[in-house]
Amino acid sequence: MKKLKISFNSPVVLGFIFLSLAVLLLGFVTLGKSNELLFVTYHSSLANPLTYVRFFTHVLGHGGWEHYIGNATYILLLGPMLEEKYGSKKILSIILITAAVTGIFNYVFFWNVALCGASGVVFAFILLTSFTSFRNGEIPLTFILVAVVFIGQQIYEGVMVQDDISNLSHIIGGIIGAVVGYRLNKKA
Repeated sequence: MKKLKISFNSPVVLGFIFLSLAVLLLGFVTLGKSNELLFVTYHSSLANPLTYVRFFTHVLGHGGWEHYIGNATYILLLGPMLEEKYGSKKILSIILITAAVTGIFNYVFFWNVALCGASGVVFAFILLTSFTSFRNGEIPLTFILVAVVFIGQQIYEGVMVQDDISNLSHIIGGIIGAVVGYRLNKKA
């Protein structure tokens, strides 16, 4: 009988999840000071070099266990399949692009809002997943349904529900996932 072994099957996704977990634990140990310094993007001086770092690192910070687990679950469900299909470099690029665009957009348009968490990445992955069976000249019905359900929900909640969730970063992440999914699969 063959022995079973655990494989590190998705290095970017697993690295992202473990790094986010370490950031969450560090946040608990430092009573949130590490998040404020490095893992939450907010309107700070452009003369501060950490402002630019936070445009990328805010996706690693989370507001607590529930926030982390919600994002980690989706990323672990969708990420390995996407990393296998598109490769580690492209998945890392999608994460970095989503982080930068959502961080900069939040900085420019929402001066009084702090942003943290990987929800934009989750929505990028959700929309990117709906393109996995894309053929040139066709739009998958799954993409249309996912876009209507997820983006529609975010627009509704952004208008009707007053909470601390950045629905716009979800929408931006979804748009990035859709555009990247279309472009990557159009070439294939």
